[in-house]
Amino acid sequence: MEFVIGCDHAGFELKNEIINTFKVRGYNVIDCGTYSEESVDYPDYAESVAAIVLEKKIPGILICGSGIGISIAANKVPGIRAALCTNEYTARLARQHNDANILAIGARITAAGFALEIVDTFIKTEFEAGRHSKRIEKIHLLEKTERS
Repeated sequence: MEFVIGCDHAGFELKNEIINTFKVRGYNVIDCGTYSEESVDYPDYAESVAAIVLEKKIPGILICGSGIGISIAANKVPGIRAALCTNEYTARLARQHNDANILAIGARITAAGFALEIVDTFIKTEFEAGRHSKRIEKIHLLEKTERS
């Protein structure tokens, strides 16, 4: 199993804990940074993770202080469906019903142990397709619609 992860400075510590935990479990984890607690701009990391998610067709994990900003930034990339999840239930539904390809987590509002459970649920859950597929197709159409 493989996934890509990135964060801003607020998510640095949690990102490292996730990487260490999942590497021990045998996962290949691609680390897109940041690599310190020095202040950085989360859209840069959202874009890096999104590019790898789309290229390699693997799940992505993004972390910032609240998870809000980084998920908004990621969702600006066509083809990305980033979901800010606060528990295992929302992580499961994000994958099953919405085919979310990026999980966003708020490091300042999610305890590390809880975040590990959310990540585990997200990366192990598959898209159910079926009735949900037409909704995902409508999301793709929204991405292609030009607005003035």
